[in-house]
Amino acid sequence: MGWLPAGEGYEVALVDGRVAARATGGRAAGRQLKTLPKALKEHPEIERLRKLAEWLDRHAAGCLAQVDAWMVSSLPVPTGLLARVWADEAWRVALRDLVVVGDDPDRAGFLRDASDSGELRVVDLDGETVRLRPATVTLPHPVQLPDLDELREFAAELGVVQRVEQIHRATWTKPADGELGADATEVRQFAGGKYASRFGLAARATSLGYRVSGGYATCKVRDGGRTVEASIWIGEPYWDGDTETGGLSWSGPEGRGMRLREVGPVAWSEGMRMAAALYAGRVIEEGAKA
Repeated sequence: MGWLPAGEGYEVALVDGRVAARATGGRAAGRQLKTLPKALKEHPEIERLRKLAEWLDRHAAGCLAQVDAWMVSSLPVPTGLLARVWADEAWRVALRDLVVVGDDPDRAGFLRDASDSGELRVVDLDGETVRLRPATVTLPHPVQLPDLDELREFAAELGVVQRVEQIHRATWTKPADGELGADATEVRQFAGGKYASRFGLAARATSLGYRVSGGYATCKVRDGGRTVEASIWIGEPYWDGDTETGGLSWSGPEGRGMRLREVGPVAWSEGMRMAAALYAGRVIEEGAKA
């Protein structure tokens, strides 16, 4: 974005997401100032740029959230859509270096570019740059990537940094059905995490991006073509005393409770990830009571 005139002897612009000013005359002409001059703080152009910066921040957060939703649910994304949004820096930052899979499920690669014509450029595990033109691609959840360890090693070699957590996302592998019990419906591994207040536990859940509804923290995932919701008990609403995390369970369409054997690998991993993150924020007792 270019510099805009603002007041007598100054220009302003957005620099790295913040409003900056520079002088247009004198010894400091053309030099960016460390702080905004008092004479500019109420200038209409400053307010306009601040509002633009806020909008850009919301837009970037929205792009990250949408790409994260595509990845968590492994939804097919039209290649043409990626090509259209690639010119937008916020979308490009969210998408670049994510692992994508096209028509060949055994050939995954890191997304590096998308052309106007709908062609994707990816780097595969052989270090080769491959050009793909599938109708759709998926951004697979890491539990669905058979070469996850190799992808992590190769990403380290390339210096890949993903803005949307994919290959380094914490994952939990679902135990074999024989280890779960035929009628089991709840996991207690992360139950008993004590918090000083129910408000604090709910606030942690919200800050991590989870929804709080009634006495539960929840997350929805599309797994195996159906929407599954994982729920963990966090305490009665409006209770102002201490509380602790409860059991983790899953429900399918129309809220029907699911046996653990029915839960798919992605829904299992994401539910356990939520429960572990809430448990990690618990009060840790020290000394004789620990």
